[in-house]
Amino acid sequence: MQFGSDLVSRLEEAGKGLRRTKTIVGAALLAAVGLVLNQFTLTVSQFLEIGFSFLAAAACAYLYGPWAAAMMGVVTDLAGYILRPNGAFFPGFTLNELLLGFLYGCWLYKKRVSLRRCFCACLTAVLVFNLFLTPLWLHMMYGQTFVLSGMRLIKNAIKLPLDTFLMFSVLKLAERERGIFSL
Repeated sequence: MQFGSDLVSRLEEAGKGLRRTKTIVGAALLAAVGLVLNQFTLTVSQFLEIGFSFLAAAACAYLYGPWAAAMMGVVTDLAGYILRPNGAFFPGFTLNELLLGFLYGCWLYKKRVSLRRCFCACLTAVLVFNLFLTPLWLHMMYGQTFVLSGMRLIKNAIKLPLDTFLMFSVLKLAERERGIFSL
């Protein structure tokens, strides 16, 4: 039961942090960074793009907790859609961003940065969002058959180690320079 009580206490502490100005300012700055990162993607092939905006969400979750990262996800999704619309707006994708920030916060907030923890956070995101919720939203929007395509599986298998390494690198830097973020 240690894991459950530890998670509950970290969630409570993160909730109290939302009342602090430094949390709001830090999350807002990372939201701005996320919006900038959202403008840049590396196109590897017709089916594979590598984005970097998830790094801002992970940093926010690590530094300020799941609640701040969840709110940051909503703000960056809505502002990102306004700045760079890509298809029709659908609230399911906003829900994805909210849940992604929360999920990252559950894995990363008040925890030591490790490659294993980053891998688990990225793997959970792949399983929940990339392989389940996103195909569900696409099915709801366009009536596409709800199946896991081979291309989606291959794309996520390629991106998982890359995203894990990028997240680990950014969070190690944030861990080392944590005092800078204390404002």
